[in-house]
Amino acid sequence: MLLVLKRFSTVAVLSASLISAGTAFSQTKQTPAPKPAAAAPAPAEPAQEAGTKVQLQPSQADWTKVCGKDDTAGKEICYTTRDFGQAADQPPVLALAVYDVKGEEKRILRMLLPVALMLKPGFRYTIDQSAPREGSFAICFPNGCFAESEMTGDILASLKKATNLNVTVRNQVGSDVTFVIPVAGFGKAFDGAAIDPKVLQKQQEELQKQLEERAKKQRQDLEKQNSGAAPSTPPAPKTP
Repeated sequence: MLLVLKRFSTVAVLSASLISAGTAFSQTKQTPAPKPAAAAPAPAEPAQEAGTKVQLQPSQADWTKVCGKDDTAGKEICYTTRDFGQAADQPPVLALAVYDVKGEEKRILRMLLPVALMLKPGFRYTIDQSAPREGSFAICFPNGCFAESEMTGDILASLKKATNLNVTVRNQVGSDVTFVIPVAGFGKAFDGAAIDPKVLQKQQEELQKQLEERAKKQRQDLEKQNSGAAPSTPPAPKTP
């Protein structure tokens, strides 16, 4: 079952090359429930014929479990989520969440993937060395595209014990790009208690402040580089 997004907003940051990136959040009416998101371009370097692997690192200290009641479904919905980037101090490139609807056996694997990817092929994912499974894109926003796949109980059990989740998509030229996502600690968070809404709100505010400060610093650094590289204007000739 797909959770309908009731509210959607984006916190934008600038990369060193002034390409926007950010973390999006959604929330239910009763409980602030951030939908971490990521918006970043596909890897800048051209993909090789055999495909390109992008090793991601967590952008958050730990997994977060959020629970709340969905008015439309009339059921409690929890999701366990984490953001990932190419380095711990870099903006998120990808967000991963596993949704658990109370009373339903199937879960939903949901990701927010970078823009500029081919949507029609969907995506494939493997849990460590398991057989590949397929998923499809659901909807796109300016900061990224949601992609989803249903998970049965055995798939969830494998993910809880896994080291990496490997997600393969296609870039603009049709080459495979595989994001290697570390998933250690996911099982403990999924089976554990949900975060307190007040703590969650404070974390959101702190993250937004950090992203805004980082974007400001990057703009200032770029402006200094540009001003330093600008050729000096030659003095006007003196009037004889």
